[in-house]
Amino acid sequence: MKGLFFRNRSGAVATKLNLMIPNFMYALIRPCLFSLDPENAHHFTLSSMRMASAMGMTALAPAVSPSPRKVMGLTFPNPVGLAAGLDKNGSCIDGLASLGFGFLELGTVTPKPQSGNPKPRMFRLPEAEGLINRMGFNNDGVDILVENVKASRFYREKKGILGLNIGKNASTPIENAVDDYLICLEKVYPVADYIAINISSPNTKNLRQLQGESELDNLLTQLKTAQDRLSQQYSRYVPLALKIAPDIDDNQIRNIADALLRHKIDGVIATNTTITRDTVKHLKHGQEAGGLSGAPVKDLSTHVIRCLKTELGNAIPIIGVGGILSGEDAREKTEAGASLVQILTGMIYSGPGLVRECVQALRRD
Repeated sequence: MKGLFFRNRSGAVATKLNLMIPNFMYALIRPCLFSLDPENAHHFTLSSMRMASAMGMTALAPAVSPSPRKVMGLTFPNPVGLAAGLDKNGSCIDGLASLGFGFLELGTVTPKPQSGNPKPRMFRLPEAEGLINRMGFNNDGVDILVENVKASRFYREKKGILGLNIGKNASTPIENAVDDYLICLEKVYPVADYIAINISSPNTKNLRQLQGESELDNLLTQLKTAQDRLSQQYSRYVPLALKIAPDIDDNQIRNIADALLRHKIDGVIATNTTITRDTVKHLKHGQEAGGLSGAPVKDLSTHVIRCLKTELGNAIPIIGVGGILSGEDAREKTEAGASLVQILTGMIYSGPGLVRECVQALRRD
């Protein structure tokens, strides 16, 4: 029976049975995880995955067969990725990779270590299948992330696509934010397959100002200049993808799309968490400050994707994220215009089998 619950590094043939068992097992485990403080449950999950990876096993993970996509000049093993935020420091890369993701996005990381916002800072909204967090880019700093990437089998053996998500320190004035992005870009460039520029977290004061026309133009100008220099220095081109908020109107979307086209940015990630509370304000914790993810952000994210696709056409690919809790949700994002999708909160509610479910839903016959 052990082979039904665990898959060793050599892999195993996926069957309907070994897909059903992980979902069933997660349904049993979830109440225990939900009895813990959300942040403690987060740390417990990562620690358990590190242990399973060290033993050469992956708990509750059905095998995922290849379904490659070429996006941003990169070949992704499948179109379903892990969104930034789960593993900010790259401490569990090999464990996460073994869940079947086509790509991993780590971070958000900042130049200097920072503890983030005061606790408690993460809240489940189970009735809405949502999560509010105000973590505040808590991380060990960009140097630790790079060290952890280099130490992983995933990186050393080139097992897949790795995105590194960068931001600014809370202590850095917004007028100097570009300096932080440039520091991080310089340090992660040698080890990243693509780099995500996070200007849309609601949990770092004034960060979303960088989505404004003049601020965004200045940021993208300097990032592209640095990218050009680094691509010559390392003889490899690492794409840049801009991560934007769902809380923007159609005119702002048009302005962002125009900036992406003018600066020849390689991709756009839509979207981050939302600050709106219309659908959850009546729930316990529904009015906590922070970014709301999960099912309540799904329609906002999909709308942004659809508008971006209208403006960008096929010139710049879109990575869709926000409210994916089923294969059908993933397909909705691609039908709106996304080339790839990412999940995070959805796994808290649906379990690790969600990865394979989404890959299957997006498979091209």
